[in-house]
Amino acid sequence: MLSVVPTHAAQANTNQESPFQKIQQPLPVKIGVTAGGIGLIGLELWWFLFSEKTAKKAEEKDDTQQVTITVDGGCDPTEVIVTAGKPVRMNFHRRDPSSCLQQVLIPDFNRSADLALNEITSVEFTPQETGEYEFTCGMKMYRGKIIVNDQQT
Repeated sequence: MLSVVPTHAAQANTNQESPFQKIQQPLPVKIGVTAGGIGLIGLELWWFLFSEKTAKKAEEKDDTQQVTITVDGGCDPTEVIVTAGKPVRMNFHRRDPSSCLQQVLIPDFNRSADLALNEITSVEFTPQETGEYEFTCGMKMYRGKIIVNDQQT
């Protein structure tokens, strides 16, 4: 019969105490930390998913649909309404110095632009089909929507 006998090194490791000590927190502290975390998660979800959206119809100027979007802690308006088949110029006015908002991406129209602080940067494209198209910041945290309607609408 084969028996396994622990070596001296293995015995020494089992007899040593862990370098970490268990700290027992009072129940009210545990409840408070958990409630605070859940509250912050809820606030973040509301901010990114359920906050009020603002929409603006682009104005016709020189045969181009134009709209100015203020970039300051997000985009305002968050929804832009345009007509299919007509050129669109989106003017982004960046006021927020955070690095996340220094770029805008419009992937469905193969457009992107670096946004200079306190300046207006234009992005131009011509939507051919109706639908909803997304634009985002460079990190894709802040989002907006381009709503393309039919020409008869």
